Parts: sequence; structure tokens; C-alpha cells
Amino acid sequence: RSMRTLAHLFENNRQWVASMNAEDPNFFHDSAIGQQPHYLWIGCADSRIPVNHIVGVKPGEIFVHRNIANVVLTTDLNALSVIQYAIEVLKVQDVIICGHYGCGGVRAAMDDVQLGLIDNWLRPVQDIIIQHRDLLAPIRDPDVRHDRLCELNVIAQVMSVIRTTIVQHAWQRGQRLNIHGWLYNIRNGYLQDLQATITNPTEVASVYEHAVNLVREKVMATV
Repeated sequence: RSMRTLAHLFENNRQWVASMNAEDPNFFHDSAIGQQPHYLWIGCADSRIPVNHIVGVKPGEIFVHRNIANVVLTTDLNALSVIQYAIEVLKVQDVIICGHYGCGGVRAAMDDVQLGLIDNWLRPVQDIIIQHRDLLAPIRDPDVRHDRLCELNVIAQVMSVIRTTIVQHAWQRGQRLNIHGWLYNIRNGYLQDLQATITNPTEVASVYEHAVNLVREKVMATV
């Protein structure tokens, strides 16, 4: 086996093609025509999260953008380009921001670990810690505090997505668009709805307050 060419991955690919053709002989023909995904998934780049598998959809059904700690900055041209293409060209109706428990990026921000360039990227997560200091500080167990911060980070990124001019203009046009906040439990494989779904601008304040209060209730149950 040549490590230079990663031959085992090519063999895996051949086996996958064979299995897909056996399952659906038209799969690759239909895929080549174009994509019509129903969802935009904004998630963490963590290698343990196979997006299509955990939500049980085939390739072509979900448009994906991933980065460390599923952060959405309104200055990030990469994320904004994906969001704009998904909403304005592909016409997706549901945008899912999905974080996960055990997120290394969130943990690094919480522990203020110096990792280099990524420290700048994770600064918004540290801002969330400052913003919710009263909620997080009483939690003595760092693992529990990390879980709550992962939840608060997703809620914050939902707010960041809806603040983009892309989403604002879509709603102004009357386009149906729902922004969701989810969390993947890497310990058991289950998804959790953080009840941070926003379907129009009038819901922003109430949904945000409700989602944060749910996190606060978890904190009160453990301190």
C-alpha cells in the first residue's frame, strides 16, 4: 500500500460507488444534473460529525458549511457566500446551526488556551463567556460549564446568522426562511433542539430569551 497515493481511500471510494449504484442505479446520473438541497447546515469542522448520516439524508439534500466551533461572523466572506448562495440561489428554507458537546474549539476558548492563529477565530466565543458570566461562573464542574457554553454558542450563532443582510433581505422579500439552533451529542449520537428557531424578525427577542432561559434552567438544576 502506497501512503503517497492513499490507495486504501481510493479502494474505499470504489466500494462506495458500487454500493451506491446497487442501491440506486440513477444516483450519479441524477446528481450530475444539479443539486436541490432542502437545508443549509452550518456546523463544526470536527471529524466525528458525519452530517448526512446523523440526519439520515442522501448526498444532495443538505448544503454544508463547517468551521471550528461553528462560528458565524458577519465579516466572514466564506460563510456569507455560502449563506447567500444557499438562500438566494438554492432557495433553502431551513438553515441549521449545529454545534456539539465536546467541542475542542469551545473548550479552548473557555480555558483560554493559546493555540496560535485560531485564538483570533475563537474570540467571539470568549465574548459569549463574558456576556453570560453570571450564568456560567457558578458552575463548578468545568465539563458541565463547557456543555452550557456549547449551547450558548449555538444560540449566539443563530443570532449572528439572522443579523446578516442576506437573511434580513430574504425576510423582507417575503421568502420563507427558518433559522434553527441544534446541538449534536457526540456521546450518544442524538441531536438536541435548543428551541432557538426563528422564522421572522418579530420573534428574535422572545426566542433568544426563551433559549437562554432553558440553558439557565439546566444551570440552576446542577448548582
